[in-house]
Amino acid sequence: MHTNLLHDLFSLHGRVTLVTGASGGIGSALARGLALAGAKVALHGRSAERLARLADGIHEAGGTAAPFVADLDDLERIAPLLEDVATRLGPVAILVNCAGINQRMPIGAVTPAVYDSIMSTNLRSLYFLTQAVAAGMAEQGGGKIVNIGSLTSSVGLGDVSVYGMTKSALAQLTKTMAIEWASQNIQVNCLCPGFIATNLTAPLWDDPERRRWMLDRLPIKRPGRPEDLVGLAIYLASRASDYTTGQTLSVDGGFLAGSQW
Repeated sequence: MHTNLLHDLFSLHGRVTLVTGASGGIGSALARGLALAGAKVALHGRSAERLARLADGIHEAGGTAAPFVADLDDLERIAPLLEDVATRLGPVAILVNCAGINQRMPIGAVTPAVYDSIMSTNLRSLYFLTQAVAAGMAEQGGGKIVNIGSLTSSVGLGDVSVYGMTKSALAQLTKTMAIEWASQNIQVNCLCPGFIATNLTAPLWDDPERRRWMLDRLPIKRPGRPEDLVGLAIYLASRASDYTTGQTLSVDGGFLAGSQW
């Protein structure tokens, strides 16, 4: 009885899931975890080689995944991507918006080109992709959208002004999406990772001063791992979260809770 209940609540069996930014450290971990929970995962990214390796690894582990290469900064690529996913896997039932970029620099050094690049990837393309996916979900009777935010959705950090703007905006956008699409049985939530060790964050962890600053403020005295995010992602993608929407949930090792003296 209990086993069946857990399966019914958390299984993603056969649910077509689009993970953007799947070639990155967090995106690849989420894609693998969702696939092993039963989802048929469309792996989006810009690196065909990385996506192919990830798809092969998921297949070897017994999951289902297929790579889809597209630069979504070009909004004209959204419709063909979704058509391709629908043809090869089926219409998208779960969307994980994980694609994102960052360039660390003080506000005084940010150029219009840097600003536009980060805003385009982190907000503009996400906005219009989600708009298109939600229309399809409504036709299917509902769906799940998981936006990947950041600690900077809640707190300010130096040298990441534009990135922080996009991630705090994403937390707010999550609320509006949840409100507008609730009547169509679409749940929208924002999963915010803390200080996760990936290739992109290696410069932070390799800097002794910044590493010490982070660990001093983390009640759980270690860097986060991409795999630490998988459990919450499965919850937010599954029917277990049918009454959870418009929320910003952090997986941050206790960072936002505070710290010892």
